[in-house]
Amino acid sequence: MKLYFIRHGKTKWNLESRYQGAGGDSELLPESFNEIKDLAQFLNKTTFSHAYASPIKRARVTAEKILDRLDDSPKLTLLSRLKEFDLGKMEGMKFTDVTKLYPNAFDSFRNHPDKYDASEIDGESFYDVINRMTPAIKSIASYYDNDDNILIVSHGAALNALINSLLDVPVKDLRKRGGLANTSTTVLETNDHGKTFKLLKWNYTDYLSRSLNKTDLI
Repeated sequence: MKLYFIRHGKTKWNLESRYQGAGGDSELLPESFNEIKDLAQFLNKTTFSHAYASPIKRARVTAEKILDRLDDSPKLTLLSRLKEFDLGKMEGMKFTDVTKLYPNAFDSFRNHPDKYDASEIDGESFYDVINRMTPAIKSIASYYDNDDNILIVSHGAALNALINSLLDVPVKDLRKRGGLANTSTTVLETNDHGKTFKLLKWNYTDYLSRSLNKTDLI
């Protein structure tokens, strides 16, 4: 069974380097719809048994636009467990402003996940997000057959934490593999219905017609 994890298309807040968690949302950029089209063309080589997405608009719309362009489009289910981090007081703030107001939270969120004190900003910790998302993925993996492909559309920071945790990466090392770009694809494989996972692709974006920059990654 292969799970295709997709980060949503790039938004205005992504471009502006603003924190955009579960409580904040901005519109997809016009050019993001072309990138979603390129992503869908890549995904069209694969037949999916089902699709799941975060209900937050930027992820939901990304999923809907992908499915609109697949020849054999699966049904879509929205799961609240797939939402982005709750970033509390940091929601909507520019990264540069957060470094001044919450320097410890800023540094730990990016570089030391095990030391991130989410209570400082009234948000979710890495442990909170992993414990919220993992049951959803385990349930999905246990339900389908070993030859099924599943599409999952969610958010950069949440997917980074989730995927690495599924690969048994310690929380302190969750960021070492690097960030996930907008409209990127990461693929995990499980042959035991979600007991163990193997990484096949990480942050794959070769189908995009442009080079990535720092505002793409989280």
